[in-house]
Amino acid sequence: MRRRLVTALVSASFCALGLAPAPSDVPLPARLADTGGGTQLITAEAPDTGSTTGTLTWWDRRHGHWTVAGTAPARFGSGGLVEGTERQQGTNTTPAGLYDLPFGFGIEAAPPGTHVKYAPVHETSWWCQDNDSRAYNRWVDPLPTDCRASESEHLVSYATQYAHALVIGFNYHRPVRGRGAGIFLHVNGRAATAGCVSVPADAMARVLRWADPSRRPHIAIGTTGGATSITGY
Repeated sequence: MRRRLVTALVSASFCALGLAPAPSDVPLPARLADTGGGTQLITAEAPDTGSTTGTLTWWDRRHGHWTVAGTAPARFGSGGLVEGTERQQGTNTTPAGLYDLPFGFGIEAAPPGTHVKYAPVHETSWWCQDNDSRAYNRWVDPLPTDCRASESEHLVSYATQYAHALVIGFNYHRPVRGRGAGIFLHVNGRAATAGCVSVPADAMARVLRWADPSRRPHIAIGTTGGATSITGY
């Protein structure tokens, strides 16, 4: 799948995702410079780059108009948000930007009605985060010999968070070593995340049932304040 660089102009609202000036009653996706070209979009919006909480909204575009399909409180990285192209691994920051959603996964079975590709988590399932591995920023099952367990996530160990999840395509299609690996939309844990976006369990199930690969869903992560333009993938 081809990827293009998304560089947006910024205005006073949702600056991290590059809004064009527009009346406040215009839906958020309609003000974004790019929504990924599909007819489904998730927006993950934080008040500012230092925030660890915000709002997740999923949208449908029908007959030329964006409408809200659902909303939920969201959590972000304990280090706040940072432009995706400037992120460094291990900083617990959530990468702002526009990303696709390659597939879903979970320790629990996919919610009924799920249409996205969904990988069941087994005892042997890992996400490789080892910068020295050929499998960097990839699901692996089992763990390859060149990927250290100490530098990876044993997915089954996160029974609450990874009950259901969607992979966020940050640094996924052309991985840059040291930028970060394993950024997901998943179920809330006890507090802020290590860089992922999380929501309550019922909201995560609703998003999985809603997402339709034929409609090319993407996620746009950004802030309502600040003046940082961001690039996508």
